[in-house]
Amino acid sequence: MDDYPKHDAVGLAALVREGEATPADLLKAAQDRLAQVNPRLNAVVREVDPPAGASDGPFAGVPFLIKDLHQDLAGTPTSGGSRSMAAVPAAETSTVVQRWLGAGLVVFGKTNTPEFGAKGITEPDLFGATRNPWNTGHTPGGSSGGAAAAVAAGIVPCAGASDGGGSIRIPASACGLFGLKPSRGLIPAGPSRAEGLGGTATDGVISRSVRDTAAMLDVLAGPTPLSPYLAAGPQTPFADEVGRDPGRLRVALCTASAINPAPHPEAVAAARAAGDLLDELGHEVVELPTQPFDDAALARDFLTSWFVSCAHAMAECRTASGAGDTAFELDTRTMAALGRATSPVDLVRAIERRHEHTRRLAEFHESYDLLLTPTTATPPPRIGAFTSPAPLRAAQRALLAAGAAGLLRHTPVVERMISDNLGWVPYTQLANLTGRPAMSVPLHWTADGLPIGTQFVGRLGADGALLRLAAQLERARPWAERRPPLN
Repeated sequence: MDDYPKHDAVGLAALVREGEATPADLLKAAQDRLAQVNPRLNAVVREVDPPAGASDGPFAGVPFLIKDLHQDLAGTPTSGGSRSMAAVPAAETSTVVQRWLGAGLVVFGKTNTPEFGAKGITEPDLFGATRNPWNTGHTPGGSSGGAAAAVAAGIVPCAGASDGGGSIRIPASACGLFGLKPSRGLIPAGPSRAEGLGGTATDGVISRSVRDTAAMLDVLAGPTPLSPYLAAGPQTPFADEVGRDPGRLRVALCTASAINPAPHPEAVAAARAAGDLLDELGHEVVELPTQPFDDAALARDFLTSWFVSCAHAMAECRTASGAGDTAFELDTRTMAALGRATSPVDLVRAIERRHEHTRRLAEFHESYDLLLTPTTATPPPRIGAFTSPAPLRAAQRALLAAGAAGLLRHTPVVERMISDNLGWVPYTQLANLTGRPAMSVPLHWTADGLPIGTQFVGRLGADGALLRLAAQLERARPWAERRPPLN
């Protein structure tokens, strides 16, 4: 069991099948590691007794953690990082959790997330900040920050995550892990909701190895009778894509961003180093001076929908728990107020413009197989870096109390939210609004020893192609043995 952290989930499942370890052995190893490191990281915020699941399956006996946002376990609260839901038990088990249990995974805890998953950092008032195993003074990203910190720290080799604006890829980047956001509709939501954030959000995992993510995608993919539409399934299992030749790809590299016109030099270095590696592997890389779409307009459309979704989430939580305003964080109340102040016409326009962004990206993919960018525009920020100054928070409270939500648009509040929420993560929302698959690959560490990932965005349905390339990069620059300095 001293070797437990060295194995990925596929490897641990093989040990169980071959009789070299029992599920009880693995669970004890995971719980021991949790007890050792979680007091310093705050990655897991709720331990649960493993529910009775399948005794077989591709991951039988492997310890697993689920995210405390939309990944429901019947009878256990899903807080979504909010005080409003911290004591409300889930009525039923989410479809993805049912599939994980059916695959034999042993769920023993839930991981931290910002309130409603609404930030690229994981610092909810309810549970406190999750810290990055590579440097505990820095964020592990968000909103799947607890999941990424747990995997990077060796509590589990793979953990449940979700992505509505980069929430798999951002923490994967910050913690030196692999993260894939699947194509829209490939993984079902449900049974209590049809799709996340109007189709922009999806469940998935954060892992140390490409083969774990591929095998987990095989577990999760495929519609249910409640799915709103039928997504085309893969021609072959995703696990079989690992090790296959990706062919010679034409890749466009772009580090420019209208949201952050001066990305950190380490972010630029990460993307260009990945481009150099692709060149070494025989791929064609072309650097573009600007993004092949209007990323400033995309950010505005993303936030318009996001603010309205936040207002809806608050209303739903009020209904479920009877919570008042004090049960929600100030920034959440501000975003919800902005959402309520958005006109129906403006919301529909933002949703309809998704097609324009999708069309621009489809035109780009007529000439290039992949878009390569930094995953984030900066290395992982320090804990507390985005806490609003006291005067700004006082202004927020005053305007909310006066019911003057519309005036918030004319204060520094919105600009600060844009700069804080998107300024360090300007590259990831594209894949969510267009429904395209995208991944963050851990190929670069800063001079200070912090990871910063490289993002690849593919055509609709190119999940298998991304896995083939990721596996090639993993062989060329192995990252699994690179561990944070956390004893």
